[in-house]
Amino acid sequence: MTVNAFSAGNTILRRLGLLGSAALLLATASCTTLEEGFGLSDADLTTGYSATRPPVTFETAQAQDPQSRIGRSQHPKILAAYGGAYSDPKVERMLAGVVGKLQAASQDPNRAYNITVLNSPNVNAFALPGGYVYITRGLLALANDSAEVAAVIGHEMAHVSANHGIERQQREREAEIASRVVSEVLASDKAGRIAVARNKLSVAQFSRQQELEADVLGIKHIGRAGFDPYAASRFLAAMDAYTSFRNAFQVENPSLDFLASHPSAPQRIELARRHAREQGPPGVGSADRDRYLAGIDGILFGDSASEGYVRGRKFYHPGLGIAFDVPENFVIDNTSEAVLATGPGDVAIRFDGVALAPSARLEDYIASGWVGGLDRSTIRRRQLGGLEAVSARATGGDYAFDVTVVRVGKQVYRFLTAVPADNAGRVAGIAESVSSSFRMLSAAERNSLKPLRIRVVTAASGDSVDSIASRMVGVDRPAGLFRLLNGLDAAGTVQPGARYKIVAE
Repeated sequence: MTVNAFSAGNTILRRLGLLGSAALLLATASCTTLEEGFGLSDADLTTGYSATRPPVTFETAQAQDPQSRIGRSQHPKILAAYGGAYSDPKVERMLAGVVGKLQAASQDPNRAYNITVLNSPNVNAFALPGGYVYITRGLLALANDSAEVAAVIGHEMAHVSANHGIERQQREREAEIASRVVSEVLASDKAGRIAVARNKLSVAQFSRQQELEADVLGIKHIGRAGFDPYAASRFLAAMDAYTSFRNAFQVENPSLDFLASHPSAPQRIELARRHAREQGPPGVGSADRDRYLAGIDGILFGDSASEGYVRGRKFYHPGLGIAFDVPENFVIDNTSEAVLATGPGDVAIRFDGVALAPSARLEDYIASGWVGGLDRSTIRRRQLGGLEAVSARATGGDYAFDVTVVRVGKQVYRFLTAVPADNAGRVAGIAESVSSSFRMLSAAERNSLKPLRIRVVTAASGDSVDSIASRMVGVDRPAGLFRLLNGLDAAGTVQPGARYKIVAE
């Protein structure tokens, strides 16, 4: 949650009610063609030869490409949505080596690409028309070698070269027009509703076909570049494991979101292995693990200081000077709009904040209409850690809500707790547990908070998964996360002398 990115609105409770299914979308490692270059310095680009003509840059190379206007216009929006570009010279040099090999093996040599690492902990990669390719630092933290990152970038390059972004936009525009016509003309007709649903399914199916096509093209590309073609299936499996790990307590049916519009993980992984086998048996190509680990050693992991830090069940925001906890078995997801937490039984919590004049009464604010279904008779004044607060109850759809607002100077922080209506008796205890934990951080606490980073360590004789994982700090389920970050399955063991990723300050 960024310092100035608080949200408000009349739909807030409805959104809370959907968190059980929406949480997967927020945490899923996905690729979209609807939604940046390296931040290389001049020294990185120096060739040692005098230029006899103006230097070729991404902008000049793509000046005649009409599609580049789309990417160029959307680029600032992408940066704003994902916390800006992440700058780290080690990471940039490592990626420059990967992209250089891919470019040399490209079957579209006249195509220029602008690769940006986004300052986001989410695991994601996507491309825009015109050669704009984006990967998040969260994805770099999950990947285990250069070949896996090459597979991701090669996949996105395939989207660009195959014009998937343009095709997807055209298909969605056609479906939108058709749906609007059907809705207006046949709004009350069952056949009309079926036609609208069929249009939406057609767009989703088209996206699945694009993803599979980009997988095939990307695997062939990394093989030509000398990388291990089996890296694609390894990283797809890692993303599938990541999704399961993040959603352990969030949704009971993950197919409702990501998998409803993308190829299922088992199908995609098996297809990736099949296409890799066409290039040779396992062991063909280079993984380049040591160089990759050296490149990401020290990369930020998780949230940045401007967003606040999640430490297990605790949320700290040093910039705002606040902290709170969520109950056992809840998972926190810190988004740009709000802090979300989901727990067993489809329980959801949302925390955000808005500016409010000190003269405004909290009772009037909570009853001002931004909470739908508010029961005004339940409004009560209270104190939380010496701070002025007001709580109330609300109902909406299939959920019962507790709403608590806390005043800190000119800011009001809001806790919204949602519990299924058939279990409404739980809302009071859960809401009280969270809101009563809200407190102001001392100056010493604010100064002591540091971001988490990926650190690369070498296993010693006698080390085990548990012994190395015990060195991780600030994360939930450290042994499970250690296995996930290092591509170790349930039976995998650490090897003396091998290098592994951990999360530490």
